[in-house]
Amino acid sequence: MITKTKRLYIRELIIDDAVHFFNINNNPNCIKYTGDNPFESIKTAENFLEEYIQQYKDYNMGRWAVCLRETDEFLGWCGLKYHPKENVTDIGYRLYQTHWNKGYATEATKACLDYGFNHLNLNRIVAHVHIDNKSSHKVALKSGLIYMKYFIYDGKPAKLYQIKKNEYLGNN
Repeated sequence: MITKTKRLYIRELIIDDAVHFFNINNNPNCIKYTGDNPFESIKTAENFLEEYIQQYKDYNMGRWAVCLRETDEFLGWCGLKYHPKENVTDIGYRLYQTHWNKGYATEATKACLDYGFNHLNLNRIVAHVHIDNKSSHKVALKSGLIYMKYFIYDGKPAKLYQIKKNEYLGNN
């Protein structure tokens, strides 16, 4: 268990979650702005998931499962990813489309930011959001991240958002 909110709990991913990664990434709407491809098989999703799980060991953080407290339903994932080459930690998320527009992404993002600043003692967290992904721009802003600049990320137009620990702690 990583953290809990009013409606959600956030836990480490396990290999059995690969079926959810497979299903989410095979919905074109869920990967429209990510640059990711659908998984070819559950096994491919398992191999991908192993990289996320390795981040727990390497950096004490990673992408985590987002589950509904009331039913234990897997809604998607959210979490922090450390990029050692850039020395930056980003926040990201992806939910099943049936769970969009219910506030879950913002709730999970806020919980992960809190965890990053208060438990991992991070100083800065960023988000890279595709220029056309209006919903994710809203999540970033509602979660307290601040727009910094337009730039090209992974070959695509994007906006960079960030929040620093002192800004986060000053707002909460």
